[in-house]
Parts: sequence; C-alpha cells; structure tokens
Amino acid sequence: MNQTPPFALADAAWLPHRHVEGTDRIQFQYVARADHRSAPFLTDENLGDARARHAVPVADCLAAVPPQPMGFLFHSAFCGSTLLLSALDRPGVAMGLSEPVLLNDMVGFRRRGAPPAAVARLADSATRLLARPFAPGERVIVKPSNILNPLAELLLALRGDAPAILLHAPLETFLVSVVRKGLWCRLWVRELLEGFLTDNIVNLGFAPRDYFRQTDLQVAATGWLAQHALFHQLAGKLGSGRVRTLDSERLTREPLAVLTAATRHYGLNASPTDLAAMAGGPAFTRHSKSGAAFDAAQRAEEYAEARQAHGDEIDKVMVWAQAVAEANGLAMDLPHPLLG
Repeated sequence: MNQTPPFALADAAWLPHRHVEGTDRIQFQYVARADHRSAPFLTDENLGDARARHAVPVADCLAAVPPQPMGFLFHSAFCGSTLLLSALDRPGVAMGLSEPVLLNDMVGFRRRGAPPAAVARLADSATRLLARPFAPGERVIVKPSNILNPLAELLLALRGDAPAILLHAPLETFLVSVVRKGLWCRLWVRELLEGFLTDNIVNLGFAPRDYFRQTDLQVAATGWLAQHALFHQLAGKLGSGRVRTLDSERLTREPLAVLTAATRHYGLNASPTDLAAMAGGPAFTRHSKSGAAFDAAQRAEEYAEARQAHGDEIDKVMVWAQAVAEANGLAMDLPHPLLG
C-alpha cells in the first residue's frame, strides 16, 4: 500500500484545495500526478474524501512560495477546455490543473463581501501555490471554472508574465450543448447568469425584470454574450503577447496545429515527438469527462441529432442573440486568434 509522503509546501502533489475563511488558512490534499489523470475536475466528488489533508495559514504560503511561471486556460463552458488541458498535460512538458476548487472559493469569498485587498491576497496565494511545478522543466497550466472569468483580469495582473488562452464554443454550438444536456443544464445556465449579474459583468442593455422574461436558451445566450464581451475586453487590453483566443471547432478540427501554437504561446518545451503524441493521444479519442471512447464523428452525430430536435428554438434565439450583440457593438469573432 502506497503511503502519503510527509507534507511539504514545495511539493506540488499537495494540492491547495480549499480556503478556510474562519482561520484564513489553505487546506491541502495529497493528489499524486496519476490521480489528476482520472479526475476531470479537482472536486471532492472526483477526488474522494479519503485523502491526507493539511492546513497552512495564507500568510505562511505567501512568505514561503515564490511566484513561478504558469499559464491560464480561461473558457466559457462546453468548448473542449478539459480536452485541451488533458492534451497539454504531458510529463516533461506541462501539467494541467482542471478547475481547482480553491479558485471557486475565491469567487464565493468575493461575493460574500470580502474587501478587494483580501480577495487579491487570496488570489496571490492561490496562484503561487497552483503554479508549483511537478517536475523540472515543466510549466503548470491552470484551467479555472468559468465562474472565475470575472476575476480573470485580477489573476493575469497578479501573474504578470503568465500567458492565457481564451477558449469558447461558437454560440450555436454552445446552445446545442445546453439542450443536449437537458434540464439540469437549463437550470445551470440560469445559476451562471445569476452569478455574473452579482459580479456585475452583464452589460447588455437589459433591465433586471427582463431576465425573468427570457427563455432558458435566451438566458444561456445572455451568459455566453457576457463572457464573450469580457473576453473581448481582456484580449484588447492585454494584447496578443499575453492573450490568444480559440474556438472549439478549430480545436477539434486541427488538433496538431492548435497544440503546436498553444505550446509556443505558453512557452512549453514540446518537441515534434511530444506534439505528435499529444495530438494523437486519448484526449481526442475519449470523452473528456467519462473516459469512454468518443471521437469527433460521434460528437458531430450527437450534435446533429440535438440540433434537429431543437432547431426552431435554437434558430430563434440565434437571431435574437445576434441582434443583442449588434446593438452592443459586440463582434462574434474574438481578436488575437491562436491560429491565424
């Protein structure tokens, strides 16, 4: 039976997992590199409860852990972000951290009224801890949950040399994903928009009462448009040296080209052999969440079936969303594409 190594703040296998507000500590869980491969998200549901834990004051983390090179993968949901992170995760090249809950805690901390300086202090500690390399020569790429998008600029300001990719699905593809996933997803897009309204990033000309009159897919489109506007702002403000944009169709259609450009943007030491293995690996042949065999042809077939079943609703919402975007001067194409 494998025993958990003693706690060491420099050991990246000790995942900074939760922020304990009452004592201002970071709770760590031991998650070996191999365990990351079997957990699509770094949540208790995926990691399990039977893990060694250790708590350290935030002040001690800041004092002991220096900033390290890292990269960010921000996304607007249902766009292959887990797939891309999994493909980039290769020993000797990069380690991917998928939606660490510590960053979600930072969102809750802010929404509950924490002072901006306290939020920034927690974000500084969290990003330093998450950036600890698993092996020499590797760089950690962190994929936050998309509820973190309103705080993306803060993370990029704190880690001023960290490059980022902003990944999205085209709006129609996003809407098809919502109807495919059923009732729980229609509820989720409402919860997401509620959070973005709290974060004050929805500036599309709607009055508060207007959201009650929107259908599920209009709510989904509103959340997508709010994130798209945020991505436009980030890309425009930080420039192509820091931020590149990518859509899910290019990712699934041109995996080798995307991975070549992504590794270059992140500053990863990936050889042609590495890139070929990454593009031909299980990330593109298995479902990123379940691990079951799943390829682009199956994905296209499932999307076509859902598109046909819900075509009238999707068509109407697409026309409406395009009108909202035009009224707000919001282009559907993002600047600084990863692939020219």
